[in-house]
Amino acid sequence: RDPVRLLTSRTLDLAAGLIVFALASPFMLCAALAIKLEEGWHAPLFYRQRRVGLLGQPFGLLKFRSMRVDAEQNGQAQWACKNDPRVTRVGALMRKTRIDELPQLLNVLRGQMSLVGPRPERPEFVADLAERIPYYHERHSVKPGITGWAQLCYPYGSSEQDALEKLQYDLYYVKNNTLLFDLAILLQTAEVVFLGKGR
Repeated sequence: RDPVRLLTSRTLDLAAGLIVFALASPFMLCAALAIKLEEGWHAPLFYRQRRVGLLGQPFGLLKFRSMRVDAEQNGQAQWACKNDPRVTRVGALMRKTRIDELPQLLNVLRGQMSLVGPRPERPEFVADLAERIPYYHERHSVKPGITGWAQLCYPYGSSEQDALEKLQYDLYYVKNNTLLFDLAILLQTAEVVFLGKGR
């Protein structure tokens, strides 16, 4: 990738990430309080999960926990889906408003993620999908993002067919990866979060 593009992308991530983190802090505190009130003061706030990042390197993704503590009691990775019965009442609200994603700003500031990019998936899913879907690893040629073109155009996926559909949007983003495109995606994401536009 173009070194200038890498520098501008990292600068945007740091500057915007710090601003959004500061502005989002009150919402994050409210989310933390809501989780504790619903599930008790000993309930964990965060959910740390191993995901696949740039060039296939694993990292620990942070989220506010939106599912029950025993959501994967059998130890097997499961696709998240719309209206997932494992989601708590507070978790459903956080997902609707995207507040559950806010802790990933720390992943952005650490350089593990970007504000915009393909959604990072779990290693178990990546290994399976890479065997079945040609060019799947191309989505790892850029940093994963909190939001992205695929996330906006195809929010939820719970099957191989969904993954194939989302991959088309990811590959389009990789091919047309520009600062202007990133800004357009961030603007559209803001419209979804604050104005309820989109799906």
